[in-house]
Amino acid sequence: MTVVKLDEVGPWTEIKLQILREYSAAYSTILRKQPLIKHYAYIDGFAGAGSHISKTSGKEIDGSPAIVLSQQYTHYHFIDLDGQRAKRLRDFANGKTNVTVYEGDCNKVLLEQVLPQCRFEDYRRALCLLDPYNLNPQWHVVETIGKMRSVEIFLNFMIMDAKMNVLWANPDRVPKSQIARMNAFWGDESWKQAAYKTLPGLFGDMQEKAKTDAVIAAYQRRLKDVAGFKFVPEPLPMKNSTGAVVYYLFFASYNEVGGKIVRAIFDKYR
Repeated sequence: MTVVKLDEVGPWTEIKLQILREYSAAYSTILRKQPLIKHYAYIDGFAGAGSHISKTSGKEIDGSPAIVLSQQYTHYHFIDLDGQRAKRLRDFANGKTNVTVYEGDCNKVLLEQVLPQCRFEDYRRALCLLDPYNLNPQWHVVETIGKMRSVEIFLNFMIMDAKMNVLWANPDRVPKSQIARMNAFWGDESWKQAAYKTLPGLFGDMQEKAKTDAVIAAYQRRLKDVAGFKFVPEPLPMKNSTGAVVYYLFFASYNEVGGKIVRAIFDKYR
């Protein structure tokens, strides 16, 4: 096994992995029983090294690739930007011919290599995990997936990154580079309408920072109204040991059954 420094993860990540384990098992079981669907893939856009170190126990635990490899999919697509992690993922695959590991930016790899293999009209389906450590993936990738109708996603909205670097009390002081990152994640500058509200002041209108809930609700609506996902349950806030929300875990699907199952799983952990 390739030696790589493993990420240390908190309890919130272990909960996310358990959610993935539960839904991924249900998803693959349901698809296996559909006579017309012969290809149902698992896609991991930020696959990492395949396992992590638990901050709680200090032990090595399965990451998302290791979890889904124990389940029955017709193909697995693992993507990571880091070459050493990609090499370790190939070790995890252990020579399986239905596993493809990509080294590169998931935004590019998904659009050019993976998503074309998951077309609705070809009776192909996929479950995709988009779980970065920052504001990613780019919106045009998410919108492409939504319009496809064949791919369901778990998406991590890294709100801590957004609050630290973009959603400042004074929007005029936010660096242009950070605004560009947020625009790429959101798709345009309409996030400002959710993040700030205009109030009358002594010397004219002034902008006041809105609550985080308004931003999250706006992104949820965007997944439905712009990307075209029909079912987007209320996202699950994932909190650290101090109670601060690190990120919101979204699920988006064109399938009602998937939406109902995830809503029940989210409610269990909420």
